Amino acid sequence: MKMLEHRGYFGSIEASVEDSILFGKLEFISALVNYEGETVQELKSAFEEAVDDYLETCKAKGYSPEIPCKGSFNVRVGHDIHLAAAVKAKELGVSLNDFVRNALNNAAQPAH
Repeated sequence: MKMLEHRGYFGSIEASVEDSILFGKLEFISALVNYEGETVQELKSAFEEAVDDYLETCKAKGYSPEIPCKGSFNVRVGHDIHLAAAVKAKELGVSLNDFVRNALNNAAQPAH
């Protein structure tokens, strides 16, 4: 899925065929921030305005805006994968956390 990006925030791109409208919401934060437009350029502008408004509203109300993906999360992989990863990490002489971080980093790299 392609996403929009502005000032470190990401937004979805959806289409309503029935309403002939493009729409989306900010991803990776719990606050619900929506935007819409009739063209791709209108959607992009509405997204950027929504991000800017969100940040300005947070500042005006005196609270910190949510940061997308704070840097830690829990993953339930099951016993077999957990054990295999722990053994492999030990064989490589790294922590399980570093092993998983490296695996995710490799998987998240753009395709060449």
